[in-house]
Amino acid sequence: MRAVVYSQAGGPEVFRVVERPVPEPGPGEVRVAVQVSGVNPTDWKARRGSGGDGQLPFSEVVPNQDGAGTIDAVGAGLHPARVGERVWLWEAAWQRADGTAQEYVVLPERQAVRLPDAVSFDVGASLGIPALTAHRCLTVAELGPPRLAPSVLAGQTVLVAGGAGAVGHAAIQLARWGGARVITTVSSDEKAKLAHAAGADHVVNYRSSEAADQIRGLAADGVDVLVEVAPAANAALDAAVLAANGTVAVYATDGGNDLDLGVRDLMSRNIRYQFVLVYTVPRAAKDQALADVSAAVADGALPVGAQAGLPLHRFALEQAAEAHASVEGGAVGKVLIDVG
Repeated sequence: MRAVVYSQAGGPEVFRVVERPVPEPGPGEVRVAVQVSGVNPTDWKARRGSGGDGQLPFSEVVPNQDGAGTIDAVGAGLHPARVGERVWLWEAAWQRADGTAQEYVVLPERQAVRLPDAVSFDVGASLGIPALTAHRCLTVAELGPPRLAPSVLAGQTVLVAGGAGAVGHAAIQLARWGGARVITTVSSDEKAKLAHAAGADHVVNYRSSEAADQIRGLAADGVDVLVEVAPAANAALDAAVLAANGTVAVYATDGGNDLDLGVRDLMSRNIRYQFVLVYTVPRAAKDQALADVSAAVADGALPVGAQAGLPLHRFALEQAAEAHASVEGGAVGKVLIDVG
């Protein structure tokens, strides 16, 4: 089978396309014939050696956490009825050497989630890290629901920072599915169109000097949950628009690693900051997210494509380096690699 691999940290040029034996699933594992592999920012960061020392955890790594395909074999202890099941994959390369940028991948059966027949592999490959991250951000508020379902966010206002990004896009869709009113911030008119297409009720350009006033004009009592991609750069804006007992769910460090907060003001309003790294979310919460995201997918709540606010950028397996370079360069939308 064909697989994209790298054996040293660095830029996209470290990728090689090689032939490997088709792997066999062990006990509790499934083998998936990958159709589409999704690329996330964490994938290129891992390739660059995000541990800080430039070292890789394995001598040879296949990149990419997310993907979609069809189960074609199961290991001991699993029901053979899963063979032929269409699935979406998550965290394939987390603490493992084998991600989804290969024709077949073996992974624990829990990490292959059923994909309804009517839902495309493109949707499946776009879920994973973005959707699970967005779910966690929307369910950590002290006064909010621990699970997502239609109407559970009714009466709440959610602000999504960076609504044109993959996580922001999923957060808009899941919040709307849950019944929230959704405001999002973007940096351009083109991104505003994408955020509206994703389902945002209101879009504000965060570069405007009046951004806080505009958001407060839309939510006089403040926003209840704030899904934050750039906590350092947006700290003042966030403090200005949060409601009492509001929550900032931080899932990235865009704009800086150090966060300067006015403690007394935030304390007086009982503001909560919750930091989110999807890989280390507790197992029970992850299981809940998998169930809720699957329900949203079945309801048709997580479409992709330009018409849904998430343009797709496609690459062949041999173009994996270009795909990673596109994500690293800030491509707006979802980068997919066609494998099967």
